[in-house]
Amino acid sequence: MLYLVPTPIGNLEDMTFRAIRILKEVDLILAEDTRTSAPMLKHFGIDKKVFAHHQHNEHKAVAEIIKFLKEGQNIALISDAGTPAISDPGFLLVREVIKAGLDIQCLPGATAFVPALVNSGLPNDRFCFEGFLPVKKGRQTRMKQLAEEKRTMIFYESPHRILKTIEEFIVYFGAERQASISRELSKIYEENVRGTLQYLKLHYENNPIKGEFVFCVAGLEN
Repeated sequence: MLYLVPTPIGNLEDMTFRAIRILKEVDLILAEDTRTSAPMLKHFGIDKKVFAHHQHNEHKAVAEIIKFLKEGQNIALISDAGTPAISDPGFLLVREVIKAGLDIQCLPGATAFVPALVNSGLPNDRFCFEGFLPVKKGRQTRMKQLAEEKRTMIFYESPHRILKTIEEFIVYFGAERQASISRELSKIYEENVRGTLQYLKLHYENNPIKGEFVFCVAGLEN
């Protein structure tokens, strides 16, 4: 069995009892970054073999992982934070394990975009998750397409690009489009800033930009 195990996005109290049990029971753990996962695993008393599984080695590692699964081993995949395969490695492995006719279970648990959407105050009956926008090639094309999107849009963004992204959104969506930015969700310095894109631009021009960001933008006519 391959288990996809969500890990806390900040507050370790968000780890589920089931996730801890599975990680203690499997034969080995695949982690996006073993250095990041080590403190979390130690905190929960999980002492297992941990191997790196990230975007730079996942293509090479898939065949060996499937071999282990076919031999009867149970394997858990975790990312640095949140649910594997959501803007993190995992999709390729899941697809190939399914092709091989093997079993997969994805545990419910932490993921950053759900609390960011729910506390944004923007319509959440219909939404689209965009993750990280292309950094260069295809970025402007995607922006033009999203300018006509009627559903609430959700993006992930890094601190060194957040202001640039706000400015681009103003160009394509308009300065008065409603939006919300959540930063450091579930952590001590959690912050949720809501208002027009112009207001968000002024806020982050005059306040420190640290942490990971989830950016929710109202759809057209919302």
